[in-house]
Amino acid sequence: MPKKDSIRDLIALEAARLMYEEGVGEYRDAKRKAAKRFGPEKTLSLGSHLPSNAEIHAQLRRLIETYEEKEHPERLLRLRLIALSFMEMLQRFSPYLVGSVLTGAVTSSSDIDIHLFPPSVEDVEELLDELGMPFETETVPIRKGNEFLEYTHIYIEQEDTEIECSVYPAEERNRRFISSITGKPMERAGIEKLKKIIAQEAEESKNG
Repeated sequence: MPKKDSIRDLIALEAARLMYEEGVGEYRDAKRKAAKRFGPEKTLSLGSHLPSNAEIHAQLRRLIETYEEKEHPERLLRLRLIALSFMEMLQRFSPYLVGSVLTGAVTSSSDIDIHLFPPSVEDVEELLDELGMPFETETVPIRKGNEFLEYTHIYIEQEDTEIECSVYPAEERNRRFISSITGKPMERAGIEKLKKIIAQEAEESKNG
């Protein structure tokens, strides 16, 4: 039977706390920040003490369930309704909801992550301009193997919530991105699927 790694568990719990209480948005950043409290990160990594994103995610869900039994369902519904309104607004760009608002592990600092597949970034920007919707555009270079690829993100604020739209070429609509948490194809929901999720949870809440 493998020996339980208490340091790994402590780092996972601390990383989850950082995400829950301090609003650290990325698992990578929370993990590194947490690891520094238990020793040099390089040493911990070589000792296989660094937890996976899935382990941190599990601890984060436990914190939410423990401290937000009443607040969480209302927050999740509000974020999903905001997401749905934006996806309907951006329907021509084949939007998909991904991330914590879909999986349900939302905190008070969670944003909304949407994937878009327009003919061009300019098409999205022009529509937002027409709608009078303030936004910011950022292009981020990401290294994949021996090449650098540029990915564009459009940020929109709504009701004190940030909507991050990741923009991909239209021909990549059927591409299934890999989740950094599970290592499997990322869960995603289009407009109709999200409507069904909202309706199903409303029905369960009414009957519960």
